[in-house]
Amino acid sequence: MPQFELKNKEGATTPYGKGSTLGFFDLFSNDIGIDLGTANTLVFVRGQGIVLNEPSVVAVEKTSGKVLAVGSAAKEMLGRTPGEIAAIRPLKDGVIADFEISEKLLSDFIRRVVKHRYLMKPRIVISVPSGITEVEKRAVRDSAENAGAREVFLLQEPMAAAIGVGLPVDQPSGIMIIDIGGGTSEIAVIALNGIVNNISVRIAGDEMNDSIVMYLKKNYNLLIGELTAEEIKIKIGSAFPLEKELSMEIKGRDLVAGVPKNLKLSSVQVREALVEPIERIVEAVRQSLERTPPELASDILERGIILTGGGALLRSLDKRLRQETNLPVNVAEDPLTCVVRGTGKVLENMQMFSKVLMKSRRD
Repeated sequence: MPQFELKNKEGATTPYGKGSTLGFFDLFSNDIGIDLGTANTLVFVRGQGIVLNEPSVVAVEKTSGKVLAVGSAAKEMLGRTPGEIAAIRPLKDGVIADFEISEKLLSDFIRRVVKHRYLMKPRIVISVPSGITEVEKRAVRDSAENAGAREVFLLQEPMAAAIGVGLPVDQPSGIMIIDIGGGTSEIAVIALNGIVNNISVRIAGDEMNDSIVMYLKKNYNLLIGELTAEEIKIKIGSAFPLEKELSMEIKGRDLVAGVPKNLKLSSVQVREALVEPIERIVEAVRQSLERTPPELASDILERGIILTGGGALLRSLDKRLRQETNLPVNVAEDPLTCVVRGTGKVLENMQMFSKVLMKSRRD
């Protein structure tokens, strides 16, 4: 059994370390933590908790570039837009693919949550994939600054997830965390406020959706959209045989006849469709364990692996990893919000967590 508790509630901490006092300007500054995800963006405001959880989608008018909708309203337009409107996901594989649209997305979300925006710009802690390049870091920082940040700090996603779960990241004992998001799967071993080894693979929720689309195309000549594939994964997807297999009715377009068609799909078929992305995640976990120093490996054997991120909600993924690694695997409580809760805890105690931040300034 793990020797720690998976916490879901934020502890009441003073914002800047024990005994620290808020400066006059901090009273007017809404510092925020952002989990800028490929699929969803979550925002934490200091003193308020998680105030926003919206899809990372922006709908724009092609000719003028005018933003028509951001978040949930824009996601509903995916695959349904007329020629003159484009529903864009500006983040791909956990990093910014479209700089301009990312800035509009961040601006909209910051405007929704920050009060006194004109008195004092907020300080922002943003989580980024651990495998991010310098160019990608600069893109995140510039987007946040242009969207209205006073100061930007970057925090690696596995570290943010570990802090959000309530793990003692400053201790010398090893912690292994697997954060499976929409664009990337982050596998990291953490000790002494640092990442000892990490593997960041760009295989995650989006790849699983794509695999379902390809499987139905290849085996049943049925074409479905991205949103339908995601619904299938959530409702009947699994990584390991289930005690009671599930099924659902799906609708798509018959590629041979060119007309709409219904199909009954079972969880066995969906599991077959997900074989490749899951195998690649399992392989990355094996590689990470091979690279782990023996002292830390014994800690992981004792404590087990912690699963976070939306991918952790895939049925029986913990069982599959347990079978492949012979290690205890625990799914964190509320895995979708672990990363943003981590950014929030860092905001509330900047002194204590200063070592885990990648401070980002202009060169």
